[in-house]
Amino acid sequence: MNLFSRGTSFRRPALPDAPESGYGASGSATAVLPDPALAELTGDWVIDPAHSRIGFSVRHAMVTTVRGAFTEYESRLWFDGRDPARSRAEIVLSTASVDTGVEQRDAHLVGRDFLDAAAYPHMRFTSTAVELGGPDVYRMTGDLTIKRVTRSVVLELTYIGHVTDPFGYQRAGFDGTTTIDRCAWGLAYNSRLAEGGAMVSEKVRLQFDIAAIRTAPPAG
Repeated sequence: MNLFSRGTSFRRPALPDAPESGYGASGSATAVLPDPALAELTGDWVIDPAHSRIGFSVRHAMVTTVRGAFTEYESRLWFDGRDPARSRAEIVLSTASVDTGVEQRDAHLVGRDFLDAAAYPHMRFTSTAVELGGPDVYRMTGDLTIKRVTRSVVLELTYIGHVTDPFGYQRAGFDGTTTIDRCAWGLAYNSRLAEGGAMVSEKVRLQFDIAAIRTAPPAG
């Protein structure tokens, strides 16, 4: 699958003009307004896998935390610095690329007890709405699909900043997180401990440490 290669930008659909009264559905004077300096970042972006991490953490045996990440994924992003509500994101991850640093554990995670990568090779997040929650803070609602089950989640995203690197690439950084109940997506492995707790917690924290690169404008 080669949907979102770095060198290929995508064109956004036509969108209505932003309301002149400011950001927010109510248009009230108390609505949070985007930083005007972010207008220059409006455009197409992709996640740079070499400098990003899409990971997770989960309690194991009630007393320790296991951390891992998905190392293979493709993305496309549209950021609108003038009206964040128009921004959107799509990320497709390879379920077989999970890496916790322990080979035996990774094999368990990609097996039928959890991700079942042989039957469901991809996970997908597609944004459905974006709200400006405060200075440099965004709430991105989206559909998370795992094992063909799609449910809505809300990411809390913090804008870190942007730079132009020595190679001429424009880069922007975001940190995001959300917590899900894995059982809601059919990841229902439920081995129990003698004390009555779960061997693997049902609550999983998803973490997005994103370094995005602006893609080249479409030719013509």
